[in-house]
Amino acid sequence: MTGWDRFSASDLQAIAGAIREGRLAPQPSAMALHGYCEPERAQWLAKALGAMQASASTLAELLELVAQERARVAAARGSIDVVWTGPEVAGMHNRETGAVMRELFSSAKQSVLAVGYAIHQGQEVLAPLAASMDRHPDLEVRMVVDIQRAFGDTTCEHDLVARYAAEFRREQWPGATLPAVFYDPRSLAVEMEQRSSMHAKCVVVDRSVALVTSANFTAAAQQRNFELGLLVRDADLAGTVWDHFDALVRAGVLRSLTFGGGQSS
Repeated sequence: MTGWDRFSASDLQAIAGAIREGRLAPQPSAMALHGYCEPERAQWLAKALGAMQASASTLAELLELVAQERARVAAARGSIDVVWTGPEVAGMHNRETGAVMRELFSSAKQSVLAVGYAIHQGQEVLAPLAASMDRHPDLEVRMVVDIQRAFGDTTCEHDLVARYAAEFRREQWPGATLPAVFYDPRSLAVEMEQRSSMHAKCVVVDRSVALVTSANFTAAAQQRNFELGLLVRDADLAGTVWDHFDALVRAGVLRSLTFGGGQSS
C-alpha cells in the first residue's frame, strides 16, 4: 500500500478544497492536517506536500486528480470491499476503517443508521457525522448504543439511562443537533442471566451502502486494533439492515433515549 492509498477519495477532496480556499496552507503542517486525517497519515501527507514546493492551485489540482483515481479504483473493484484496521504490510490493498467511516458519515444526505457496542473518543470519531447533520438539517440519524449495568449495581434503569444520556451529550457527541438514540432495555436487567448486549456493529447510509464490521466507534478500533469489516454497496441489503432495526424500534424492543433540557431523540 502506497502513502496515497491510505486516503479515501473524500479525504483528499476535502484537503484539496481547504488548500484551494485558503483554509490550509499549500504546505500544511501535520498538526493543521489533524482535522482531516489521523496523526500518522497527517505526518506523511505534510511531508509529501512539503517536498513538492508547489502553489496552492497546483497542489489542490494534484490532490483532486489523486482523489478521482482513488474513486475510479474503488468503483472498479466491485460492490464489496474489505475494510481493515491493523498493521499494514506489502501487498495489502484493503480500505482503512477510519477512512471508510469518515467517508460514509461525510457523504450522507438522507439517513444514517450507526449501531455499536462501545463509544469512546466520540468527539473525534463521530465528528464527520455531526458535521453532516449540521449541513443537512433533514438528515435522519439513528444510533443504537449499548448501555450496561456494572456488576453489583442496583441503580434503577431510569437513572442509569439518564446518566448515559448526559455523558453521551457531554463527552461523546460533538454536534449541536442530537441524533435519535436507541438502546435495548434488556441490557439493564438486574439479574445477570437476563441481560443482553448490543454487540452488533454496522453503519447504513442512505439505504444504499452498509458497513458491517467488528470495529466500535472508538479511536483504537478505527486506527490501531485488528478489526475486519465488509463495505457493501447494495441498496437491497442496506435497506434490509435499516428495516430490521426500524422494526425493532417500532415493536418497542429498542427504546428511545431521552436527553435532558427538553430535547428528546
